[in-house]
Amino acid sequence: QYLPGFVRLPSARQLTVQMMQNPQILAALQERLDGLVGSPSGYMESLPKVVKRRVNALKNLQVKCAHIEAKFYEEVHELERKYAALYQPLFDKRSDIVKAAYEPTEEECEWKADEEEELTEEMKEKAKVEEEKKDEEKEDPKGVPEFWLTVFKNVDLLSDMVQEHDEPILKQLQDVKVKFSDPGQPMSFSLEFNFEPNEFFTNTLLTKTYKMRSEPDENDPFSFDGPEIMGCTGCTIDWTKGKNITLKTIKKKQKHKGRGTVRTVTKTVPNDSFFNFFTPPDVPESGDMDEDTEAVLAADFEIGHFIRERIVPRAVLYFTGEAIEDDDDDEGEEEGEEENDPDYDPKVGRRAYC
Repeated sequence: QYLPGFVRLPSARQLTVQMMQNPQILAALQERLDGLVGSPSGYMESLPKVVKRRVNALKNLQVKCAHIEAKFYEEVHELERKYAALYQPLFDKRSDIVKAAYEPTEEECEWKADEEEELTEEMKEKAKVEEEKKDEEKEDPKGVPEFWLTVFKNVDLLSDMVQEHDEPILKQLQDVKVKFSDPGQPMSFSLEFNFEPNEFFTNTLLTKTYKMRSEPDENDPFSFDGPEIMGCTGCTIDWTKGKNITLKTIKKKQKHKGRGTVRTVTKTVPNDSFFNFFTPPDVPESGDMDEDTEAVLAADFEIGHFIRERIVPRAVLYFTGEAIEDDDDDEGEEEGEEENDPDYDPKVGRRAYC
């Protein structure tokens, strides 16, 4: 029984249930929680002044550590440049085999199969006869046809960029090289795409250069985590008339407001193409960019880094698909480790430490 004029108030539990069912309240609560992530717990503020001074000294030591780490990465870059010169003769020979400038010897073509792939002498002979028969039935191909196109199409990160109209041009791609900046110059690397003469453009070399920085930010030195790509520049492609696949022509009908007549207008607009890779958006000196530009550049940097670190050094394994299997295995192991890690936060996709 309740006194007249009095209304029964909901319990705390009922209020909580009602709040959790209100999407606006939930959104506000989530925003508040997100704002608390990484915020101080209040412990530092509670420390005595003399202890805070010592903590400041520790932070100054940490800044010095960041500068030493930056020097470490500069020396790593120098090592990369040194070993790039040792790798290059092998990569040049790879290029010569791919474009049929060099025919490898029988000894160079011998490859020891894995134990599970080993065949008996009789089976080997039978397979050899069948291969020779097939070779007689078709034209003798030169080098390794469509080598780089196959590499790109085998890698998800790159296959999304390759359109059907790109393929005839990428079949003409003979080699991809990485060139590091000269000693004493600002840290950078260039990707060089060498094409045989073709009907699409007059260039035989297309380049993309990535500028890097390996020094802590004065305003945020603790964010330093190794070299970062600061910007990139492409090159001008000298397209043959009517062959520029980065542009397409569309026709639109327009109605005249006064007369009511309809006319067809031809308009040239950008077209999806792998070759847009060579015309990245400019990074303003101020560093201020809209979200779309930031997203495009972030993807561009990831692609450039992947080509440098994985594609060029291991191209034949991406051609055969073996490197793709290895990458999948590595990703699976990493995901498994993260799931079993008590400090792993699935929401942010990385370890979250208290």
